[in-house]
Amino acid sequence: MSDFQAIADRVEIEALRGEFTDAAMMHDRARLATLFTHDGALRIPDVPAELVGREQIRSGGEQLQSQWDFFVQNTHPGMIQLDGDTATGRTYIQELARTLDGREVLNYAIYHDRYQRTGEGWKFTERVYEVRYLDTTPLAGSAPRTAEAPVDPPATPFADQASEQRLERTAAALTAHGFTVEILDDAAAARTRVKDLIPEGASVFTGASETLRLSGIDEDINTSGRYESVKARSTTMDRATQTAEIWRMIACPDVIVGSVAAVTETGSLVAASASGSQLAGYSGAAPRAIWIVGAQKVVPDLDTALRRVEEHCLPLENERAMKAYGVPSALNRLLILNAEPHPGRGTVLLLREAIGF
Repeated sequence: MSDFQAIADRVEIEALRGEFTDAAMMHDRARLATLFTHDGALRIPDVPAELVGREQIRSGGEQLQSQWDFFVQNTHPGMIQLDGDTATGRTYIQELARTLDGREVLNYAIYHDRYQRTGEGWKFTERVYEVRYLDTTPLAGSAPRTAEAPVDPPATPFADQASEQRLERTAAALTAHGFTVEILDDAAAARTRVKDLIPEGASVFTGASETLRLSGIDEDINTSGRYESVKARSTTMDRATQTAEIWRMIACPDVIVGSVAAVTETGSLVAASASGSQLAGYSGAAPRAIWIVGAQKVVPDLDTALRRVEEHCLPLENERAMKAYGVPSALNRLLILNAEPHPGRGTVLLLREAIGF
């Protein structure tokens, strides 16, 4: 190969890599797909994503980009090793991104590339994305918005189930904060596990929860006769003369069982209430607490958790309260549990399925 041809090949491969970044930044996935051979592959093991062929690269990329509020990719030239009509190379990347559900990311990565000379010029046959550094703390900046083209805040799919990776990240953060965490497949598994966790004859209070109702856990605790149901007992007491006693029973059962409005990937639980009846037990008055949490309640951080409470949970609870009591609900009390100082007291059963609000 002549020196001139080698120079021309390097220039063309560098232009190919630059066009990839431009297509990604411009959300032009159709153009990006044409930069690969027909059987080329784009692999992102950390997502994980394995896109083979131009159609998968186009459609898979569009699905990934549909989750972004904004995305910036800066690339820096790396090596190119020519070998006739094929070549290998590396490109170094810095990325900033925020997804529609509020996750923010700064990362540094490497593209490990293979190239092929074709009748259309040099193309990728494989591009593998390797993350070398990842930072998920909130970004200091944001995407600028012009006065001429204001946009609404990004919608958040608060009913979507979290991925296994996000569940595991949430479980690890909660565990680091002193909670006992189990990831279970579904509500049926949680129903069985709750029976194992609560000794027969214990006094148990169940916080108002669609998760407990739909799973059957509320019925198991309050009507089975296996436990001393605080809720059942309180209905037989005179609320005019025994209110203080009722509240003491509710606050300090042997075990309190309920759910939360949101759980963060940074390891916090967020509970909201109109009356506050369950919050004393949740926060520490009850010797044991068990929370059953559906996969749709996982959010990146506390800011998103509070948005979930107001934008998603409150309207649904309002609707339920109007049907049940004829009055709307209200966000009168909010409890944030950032850690459990008494190891073994608080158990979170994190489900792979969505259930409740």
